[in-house]
Formats: sequence, structure tokens, C-alpha cells
Amino acid sequence: MSYHYRFASRGLVLGFALGLLVGAHSFVSANGVMNITMEDQFQNPCETSKFLGDVVILVYAERHGAEDSLDLGRKLHLHFHPTADEVSSDAWSKQPVRGIVNWPAGVPLPDVRVIPVASLTEVPRALKPVARARMRKDSPVVPIWLDFDGTLKRMFGIIPGEPNIVVLDTAGQVHSVLSGKLDDQDFQLFVTRIDHVRSASRGGLRVVSQPEENVVR
Repeated sequence: MSYHYRFASRGLVLGFALGLLVGAHSFVSANGVMNITMEDQFQNPCETSKFLGDVVILVYAERHGAEDSLDLGRKLHLHFHPTADEVSSDAWSKQPVRGIVNWPAGVPLPDVRVIPVASLTEVPRALKPVARARMRKDSPVVPIWLDFDGTLKRMFGIIPGEPNIVVLDTAGQVHSVLSGKLDDQDFQLFVTRIDHVRSASRGGLRVVSQPEENVVR
């Protein structure tokens, strides 16, 4: 395989996050729900808690891995939203999610929210407006979350020059963290795993309440 899991246990991830976040003025809610917050290139506030009930895939990288990271994010979004390739960019994020085999009729289908994140810890404060403008030029419609503070790197680590992925399940808890390029076989294994996460929400397990407090500010 060309990628590897850095954490696979929810308890291990949560314990790791709790250990790091004490000194970072960030918090984990008592039930383990993650609410990662930052701004996009338009300075709109963004937070993962808006997507409780859906699977969230944060795809992030530093500068040298940015192109591969964006390509992977696009491939994942198109896999789970096949019609996105047929519409204009302003409708890109609004396409229906791919179905799940044997999903019961009338039960809301968990979406898959693929969120591209640019890790910009090397950008000086004075140059943040320049970085935002560049991101707006490169992606004038589709939001890209801007991680100036190194939130994801601090919480989950980062492999330089590679795509890095954090998966939150429908309850807003960390399911897995992995890094590396996905070949065709790896990609199919990964998206199958995501569908298993979606399927696990069946039977009233979907969480739609807000977390008690933010994890990252």
C-alpha cells in the first residue's frame, strides 16, 4: 500500500488529541465530538459540527503536497457525488450523494463532506491577505479551509509532501487518520471503508445535535 494509517482506534485518537490540546487553548467535548473550526479563503467561518449526521473527510497538506491533496479531494468528491462533474462550479458542492446498497427507503442518507484544507503555518501574519487572495484566484467558488494555525498538524500530525486525511464519522468522532497517495486499489478500499462508516449510522445512530463545545478555536 502507498498510504498508512497513523491512528485507527477512536480511543487512541481522542486520547492523543486531549493530550495535545490542553496546551493549545482548545477543547474536546465530554462525548468526544470534534468541532474543528477555521475560515475559508472568503473569510467565512467554517466548522465540522455543521455536518453532524454526515461523514466528514478533511484532506490537508502543506505547500509541497497541495496539488496531490486537491486532486485526491476532487476524486473523492466525484466518487461520492458523481453528478458534480456535470455541473457548474457553483453547484459542485450541492450534488446528491451516491446511494448505499440496501439502504432503507425513507431513511435520510448520510452525505460525505470532502473538505480541502490548506496547511499554511509558514505564512507570516502580514501575508495572510495575500494567501487568501491567491486561494480565491485558484478556487473562486469551492471553499478551501485555511489552516494558518496548524490545527490539523498539531492534532493529527502531517506527512510533508503527501495528502493527509482525517475522517469523522456521522457522530462527529474521529474514525481514522491516514497519510499518503492512494493508488486505485487503495482508493477503492478507502471509499468502501467510508461507505461502511455511513452504513453504521443506520438504525437511529445518526447524531444531529450540536456538540457541547468546540474542539478547536
